[in-house]
Amino acid sequence: MKKLLFYILLLFVAEANAQKVWTLETCIQYAKENNLSIRLQKLNSEIAKLALIRDKASFLPGISAGATHSYNYGRTVDMYTNDFATDRVRSNNFFIGANIVLFNGFSLINSYKKGQLEAEAALLDVEQTSNDISLSIATAYLQVLYSIELLNNAQNQLEITMLQVEKNRKLYSAGAVSQGVLLTIEAQAASEESQLVSAQNQVDMAYLTLAQMLDLKDISDFKIAIPDIETIDTNSFLLIDPANVYAYAEKNQPGLIAAQYRIQIAEKNLNIARAGRYPQLTLNGSLGTGYSGASRRLMGYSVNGVDTIGFTSGSPAEYVMVPSISYNYEITPFQDQIKDNINKSVGLQLTIPIFSRFNTSVAVRQAKIGLETANINYEQEKMNLIKTIQQAYADALGAYRKFVASKKQVAALEESFKYMDQRFGVGLATPIDYSDSKNKLASARSEMLQAKYEFIFRTKILDYYLGKEIKL
Repeated sequence: MKKLLFYILLLFVAEANAQKVWTLETCIQYAKENNLSIRLQKLNSEIAKLALIRDKASFLPGISAGATHSYNYGRTVDMYTNDFATDRVRSNNFFIGANIVLFNGFSLINSYKKGQLEAEAALLDVEQTSNDISLSIATAYLQVLYSIELLNNAQNQLEITMLQVEKNRKLYSAGAVSQGVLLTIEAQAASEESQLVSAQNQVDMAYLTLAQMLDLKDISDFKIAIPDIETIDTNSFLLIDPANVYAYAEKNQPGLIAAQYRIQIAEKNLNIARAGRYPQLTLNGSLGTGYSGASRRLMGYSVNGVDTIGFTSGSPAEYVMVPSISYNYEITPFQDQIKDNINKSVGLQLTIPIFSRFNTSVAVRQAKIGLETANINYEQEKMNLIKTIQQAYADALGAYRKFVASKKQVAALEESFKYMDQRFGVGLATPIDYSDSKNKLASARSEMLQAKYEFIFRTKILDYYLGKEIKL
């Protein structure tokens, strides 16, 4: 029972420490989720969405409120009583106002439509960046596969040569071959060992490039899956028409669609600039009230006898007397003043531009240049797309032809080398002939591998522009 638990524990540890193998699809998915360039484009897209919300909210009225609390010292006219006040007077003001633009040369409408286009273009930029990264990842992945095949080819060549080295050492010990023959074949093995080291370095560099493109921090255990691509599909490629590829890409490539949107954005910028020549009509409204410590109200009075204020003109003169009245005041309560001092206003404001120091004219000219620039960028994007597709097809066709020719050459050289290997094994061929035949075979295999992966990569580019998923 203890042994069983021990083996189960070992199994779990082995699974936990199992090395992750990255497929092309895994690499692309990881890059889409973690690549810094893609993440930055996504942030730009979020900024564009927020800007669109702001542009949409511009159609709503602007509302603001405020309050003041102050004390006045010295002689001044109180704004609520219109009387002079000399003592310290406390004042409070409360207000709320709103305004809405009724017309401004359609600037708000064009700004909102521009924001919609910018949000769409930002999303397309994210998609385009993601696609470009995917294609770059596929390129680096295929480079690793190509390097691994070169390494395997170099390893196989070295193993064949080492067999001849061992055989010739035995023959030399038996006196069947000369020392020169042995030294020549050993030199061939040493040369192929050097080539093997170079091939291993190339694999390591290819892995490093792919890992850095994925922004991996720990690359010590980074390994990719080796797909079965012994045979390549040439039939579907021969049916491809570059014109059809471009026709599809023109309608579906995110970068090209984004360039079209930017033409429309430039048109909206021109309309916004021209709006500076139109009058602006704004509706304003406000509600306010206030409090003053100088405001008083009568609470009552009392008669305190009479006061003489003059004499009559008759003879004898008589006193003119009036009651002596004392008035009682109190500061008008805060709530009553707030209710009594309410004031409301509503009005229209028309602003007519007459001279803006050429700001509007310059803005219009700049917008026209921006529109022309956007059109040129779009045409340039189209030309680049055409050239890329044409170049990819031409490279794929050239690689296909080279692969077919190299495949025939490898087959012929393999048979030639088998014959040479047999002759060399029985002493009927010199080491130089043997090395020459072997090097020709190795060179032909290398060219065939190069053509093979060049063809695969170029067809993947064509598949990418046809909207197909990049996979092996």
